[in-house]
Amino acid sequence: MKKLGLAWQILIGLILGIVIGAIFYGNPDVAKYLQPIGDIFLRLIKMIVIPIVISSLIVGVSSVGDTKKLGKIGGKTIIYFEIITTIAIIIGLLSANIFQPGSGVDMSSLQKTDIGSYVDTAETVESHGMAETFVNVVPPNFIKAIVDGNMLAIIFFSILFGLGVTAIGDKGKPVIAFFQGTAETMFWVTNQVMKFAPFGVFALIGVTVSKFGIESLLPLGKLVIIGYATMLFFVLVILGAVGKLAGVNIFNIIRLLKDELILAYSTSSSETVMPRLMEKMEKFGCPKAITSFVIPTGYSFNLDGSTLYQALAALFIAQMYGIDLSIADQISLMLVLMVTSKGIAGVPGVSFVVLLATLGTVGIPLEGLAFIAGIDRILDMARTVVNVIGNSLAVVVMSKWEGQFDKEKASSYLQTLNDTKQQAA
Repeated sequence: MKKLGLAWQILIGLILGIVIGAIFYGNPDVAKYLQPIGDIFLRLIKMIVIPIVISSLIVGVSSVGDTKKLGKIGGKTIIYFEIITTIAIIIGLLSANIFQPGSGVDMSSLQKTDIGSYVDTAETVESHGMAETFVNVVPPNFIKAIVDGNMLAIIFFSILFGLGVTAIGDKGKPVIAFFQGTAETMFWVTNQVMKFAPFGVFALIGVTVSKFGIESLLPLGKLVIIGYATMLFFVLVILGAVGKLAGVNIFNIIRLLKDELILAYSTSSSETVMPRLMEKMEKFGCPKAITSFVIPTGYSFNLDGSTLYQALAALFIAQMYGIDLSIADQISLMLVLMVTSKGIAGVPGVSFVVLLATLGTVGIPLEGLAFIAGIDRILDMARTVVNVIGNSLAVVVMSKWEGQFDKEKASSYLQTLNDTKQQAA
């Protein structure tokens, strides 16, 4: 296993998990024995994410040292996120209108899945507005924000703390040195945790396949195929065009993050790759100040794959019930999704929660979600990958926009990766 790269190890774990899950489909013992392994891996990741975000942000902000400059970066980042996620929603709506994935679906052949666990959460999101999102950014209790995993509140406090450390001059240098050491230590811990990733992936995918079975894809195969094709189009064409405007090849981003993308796909969790994502984007030539701000913020405001899927799934359910949504209804749906999809990334099953809080606004039956819940994990895997690529590209775009992207460092890092690959071969 030591001779194999992490990407290959994770891929082998993924394949073995699918095989075991398919062989023991419907056997509850699979979840009994494998779920704890998957849970341990996810807990290990959650354990390291917040310390890395806090320490990296404080060090990054202190290196900027200018409130006005930091505010400028933050404003540009939010504007960029809103534009890209809006385009993602439009692409999802266009794909659903062109290919009509819900037309002709025999609802009697579909199995309903219990979605009751999402309903209570969705009720709290229905009143979720942009103003409330920004109010919740300010934590009344920072320790509680850490316990709850409220990333936006953690980011806000860390930025203020970093500015405060800078303002006190030489007295703040020991504090900066402490958090610099903390960040480097946590990146080392991350590399150790990632050695457990193939086992975590094996367990998580094995449980999923054993529970739902591969045959659960067949009745909704058209939705899965169109969903994957649309997301691929978004990455290659939309994000590819954005990358070209910024002077970076999207394929270089994908090649750079191949290990992380396979892991994100296998676990359906962006959190599992956040620490390594921040580390790699810094090595790729993006400054710590921008990387440590853009990536964590993007996890709440730049969920390209999730927003695209939400638009596609909403129209799929409408088509399945024979509901013809007018252009005005679809514009209304887009505007609601632009608001409800922001700032709740820490909520389990975020895409389902957003859809439950959104569908009723345009007269789409909420129970339609119960028909697609069984395949949601398969689609979640793809949209997680799109989210990761979108946030990685955002760091490069913002670094270029601020004139702080180190092109020579990026070329050197890519060359190092190529040399390592050739040596391994």
